[in-house]
Amino acid sequence: MDTHPGATLAQLLLAGFTTLVDEVVVELEREGHPGVTATHAFALDAIDAGAQSASELGRSLGVSKQAAAKTIAALEELSYLDRRADPQDARRKYLTVTDRGHEMMAIGEGAFDAYRTRLAGQVGTRALHSLENVLRILTTQQV
Repeated sequence: MDTHPGATLAQLLLAGFTTLVDEVVVELEREGHPGVTATHAFALDAIDAGAQSASELGRSLGVSKQAAAKTIAALEELSYLDRRADPQDARRKYLTVTDRGHEMMAIGEGAFDAYRTRLAGQVGTRALHSLENVLRILTTQQV
């Protein structure tokens, strides 16, 4: 008998996330994007949505400014991100996702969608929708 259902739930959620992300990372590598992590993909999404500094990116990802700065540097090194000087303020840099970054994002999105489609085939669309609704509740409200 499971005597720690809360811990089991946490482990299942983490294992599910890890399995999904690992599969997408393998697909990205197969498609010419080695060295990509889930954090890279989430960071590019946040930057594409408007995060323009390490502080803003850190808040978006729920990490420190220092961790966000390291992610920005890694994305720049992988040619997924450009930093450009603001013509009005030399201290400020603009972050822009490169064409290569957008390509990686599109491949990743397709891989996530393919995984979801396979999962729906395994557990059924209704069960998948129920799971998604439970996860929405879990991530947007105090339980």
